[in-house]
Amino acid sequence: MEINEVLKKLGIETLSEMQKAVKRAVVETKKDVVVLSPTGSGKTLAYLLPLVQLLKKDVDEVQAVVLVPGRELALQSAQVLKQMGAGVRGMALYGGKPTMDEHRQLRKELPHVVFATPGRMNDHLTKGNIDAVSVKWLIIDEFDKCLQMGFLDEMEQIIGKLPAVERRVLLSATDAEDIPRFVRMGRTSRFDYRKEGTPERLHVYRVESPQKDKLETLSRLLRQVGSSSVVFLNHRDSVERTASYLRSEGFAVSMLHGGLDQKQREDALYRFCNASANVLVCTDLASRGLDIPDVGNIIHYHLPETQDAYVHRVGRTARWDKQGNVFFVLGPTESVPDYLADEPSVFEIEEQLPPPAAPRMVTLYIGKGKRDKISKGDVVGFLCKKGELKNEEIGRIDVRDRYCYVAIVSGKLSQVLKKTNGEKIKGVKTLIEVVK
Repeated sequence: MEINEVLKKLGIETLSEMQKAVKRAVVETKKDVVVLSPTGSGKTLAYLLPLVQLLKKDVDEVQAVVLVPGRELALQSAQVLKQMGAGVRGMALYGGKPTMDEHRQLRKELPHVVFATPGRMNDHLTKGNIDAVSVKWLIIDEFDKCLQMGFLDEMEQIIGKLPAVERRVLLSATDAEDIPRFVRMGRTSRFDYRKEGTPERLHVYRVESPQKDKLETLSRLLRQVGSSSVVFLNHRDSVERTASYLRSEGFAVSMLHGGLDQKQREDALYRFCNASANVLVCTDLASRGLDIPDVGNIIHYHLPETQDAYVHRVGRTARWDKQGNVFFVLGPTESVPDYLADEPSVFEIEEQLPPPAAPRMVTLYIGKGKRDKISKGDVVGFLCKKGELKNEEIGRIDVRDRYCYVAIVSGKLSQVLKKTNGEKIKGVKTLIEVVK
């Protein structure tokens, strides 16, 4: 498939200079590649575009392994490959579900590319669930994170079990101190685009809190700046406390941290992505790899612990060609980090503020999915016929194996729940409820 066809499917008019350079290096040379580029600059597409050209689509084997630090990035990257519609099959592998279930799915789907967290990839290789000899490509996304101490042993084991790898592509927004020898990098093309693009589209502010406990100031700030805000904190219990407070103030909040189970994390992200929640309160778990469209505001309730953490946090906004705001909420004894190039402007919160904005959408859970032969078209037809919705009142739909998520305009919730109660979708009764 021609690259132009893929870009048309993705709604992209042209590649960035970084993407063009990476594509040339991967397609036209035999070198390994290291890419440093700001978050939101399209690194996933930068390696996938040349990869889909070079993989053998008629060979039903895993030919490329993409290692990522977290399940969210694995799922997101697999989704990008699917949206490209290039005839290359992909699959995300990650913890939180039985390895055996994934093994069955591997045998059924026969992916050309797997996007995997280190622990789960190591497990599959140890059990022989993937033919290591067929893997010719190794991509390490967020390589600085993957090659930190917490992952090093597993990474060395994985790479040691992939004897046939011929090419390596490493990508991140921040560099690693060094690349370990066990990665076995050969002659390498290195691209560093970190100084380009993002800073001019970011507007950075400081917000003064008169109290050490900054929750009231945060609430007032969110009332003024409106929807689509990500609030970063450094600890799980702080995330729980802040989310609880904001809900009590009337905000529609999603919460994300490493202590939640897989479905809770997926629910939280889904609600924020489809505008069923206006605020995402999270740890730095959300700072890497999440391509959430149209995030308007990044709010540092707790200061980033490192400059790299700051880079990844602010990369959630001003993605591609969009604008974004960054706010530091500072208590009486706090100051902005020294690594900021320019002193942020002071942001004045108005005296008279509106109540928290109501979310535009609400998310429904439908208890049937792919294994019940349910498609997106079936969901639309059901909601229009039984729920009496119009097409434009239905937002994002995700059909999973055993259930569906669908966003509908919030003003129609009562109507839909009442009219679909006890009704059948494709002849089968199902549970329909709100995702909270």
